[in-house]
Amino acid sequence: MIISLIGYMGSGKSHISKILSDKIDFKLIDLDKEISRRNKLTIPEIFEKKGEIYFRKLEREVLEEILASEENVILSLGGGTPVYYNNMEIINHNSRSVFLRTSVGTLVERLSKQKEKRPLIANISDEDLPEFIAKHLFERNQFYSKAQFNVGTDGREPEDIVKEIIEKLYL
Repeated sequence: MIISLIGYMGSGKSHISKILSDKIDFKLIDLDKEISRRNKLTIPEIFEKKGEIYFRKLEREVLEEILASEENVILSLGGGTPVYYNNMEIINHNSRSVFLRTSVGTLVERLSKQKEKRPLIANISDEDLPEFIAKHLFERNQFYSKAQFNVGTDGREPEDIVKEIIEKLYL
């Protein structure tokens, strides 16, 4: 079984996937880290040197390869992964998808501290960040909402979120 965690950057996918992986003893794959490992470049470096179109094609190839595996995997996806091509359809067809739903306020609080690591928001001022995130999240929610399961994260401990995911997936 493959469990795919989706959501906007800063929603906690990496942190929750690690706890979930440990709890149910599934292999953990972070899609962005896997892409970085294979290319020997960070995600910001790939965006800077080769562009977003190159990155999205590469992301699709690695995604398809992982989803075709027979392993028990927790797959932590990049925030944009479900938006491109028909990625959300293949994610739902080949895995159990969980949307980590997080409010704009929580995302702004988390992401304002991580801007230099996030190519999409690195050059956005702190005062413009809430509007950017709200608009971007609104555009992406049509894809995120196609996930098979939806789990709210605001004000919750990671262990409680993981417990809810396990209950929803009947694991």
